[in-house]
Amino acid sequence: MSALPDSVRVGPGAGGLPMLRVDGPEGWAEVYLHGAHVTPWGPSGRESVLRLSRSSRFDERTAIRGGIPVCFPWFGPLAGRPDAPRHGFARTAAWTVDGAQDDGHDVTVRLRLVDSAATRRSAWPHRFTVVCTVVVGSRLSVALEVTNTGDEPVAFEEALHTYLTVADVTAAEVTGLEGVDYLDKTADGDTVAGEAGPLRVAGEVDRIYPGAPAAVTVHDVVGGHDIRVGKDGSGSTVVWNPWRKGAHATADIDDDGWTTMLCVEASNVGPAAVRLEPGAHHTMATTIEASPPAPGPAG
Repeated sequence: MSALPDSVRVGPGAGGLPMLRVDGPEGWAEVYLHGAHVTPWGPSGRESVLRLSRSSRFDERTAIRGGIPVCFPWFGPLAGRPDAPRHGFARTAAWTVDGAQDDGHDVTVRLRLVDSAATRRSAWPHRFTVVCTVVVGSRLSVALEVTNTGDEPVAFEEALHTYLTVADVTAAEVTGLEGVDYLDKTADGDTVAGEAGPLRVAGEVDRIYPGAPAAVTVHDVVGGHDIRVGKDGSGSTVVWNPWRKGAHATADIDDDGWTTMLCVEASNVGPAAVRLEPGAHHTMATTIEASPPAPGPAG
């Protein structure tokens, strides 16, 4: 690995896990090698746009709760394999640093994951390389490039499981998904006709929108700003909030954590799963942009 720019520092993060601290000209972030996991990110001088659970565990065996977990090579539980880790092995794997650059505006960090004896013994026994490219600036971009290095076709699912911070999820509105049918995982995966208006969270939400458009905007009404989630190379969008019952049932989500989080995820899951021929590669990316908070009333 070549020398890192001064804006990128390597050191121990929470739980002693190795972490890259990025302090760029226009944005800041922390990126864990455990899972290639972006935890906080924000434009310079602002708080994190991403939500990290106060109850998150930081150890080598457990996925970090919050930020942007990398789900690969399957999403959710793997059918017929109750022993397989939920959302695949990438989010708990040890990635390696593949380089970093600072161009005076954005700081780019690349992490790499390659198949190993452990992954080949898993429920997905294929040869692969995944490069996760994180671009930190006034906006955040995360891209996954998957290459099939084996000699037979492979199929996989992937998601960038983005946790966004909102002041009050019950007052937030999501636009960009109007009229798009979705698979409702709270109702046995049934297909439901898309709503005519914005999505509002009034209970548990666990939806896959196949064929969703490229950009979705979360209007954080109480927080007074908007968060735009763009994507490329993604055939589906996932929206998730566990609501009160789901948060209470999940040990590493704060009991009140559901009130200030909403997951909006670039993904290729279900009908949008990716098939790669030998030697082929596929890139999926998400870009997060947050408008400045509206100014408060004059004192």
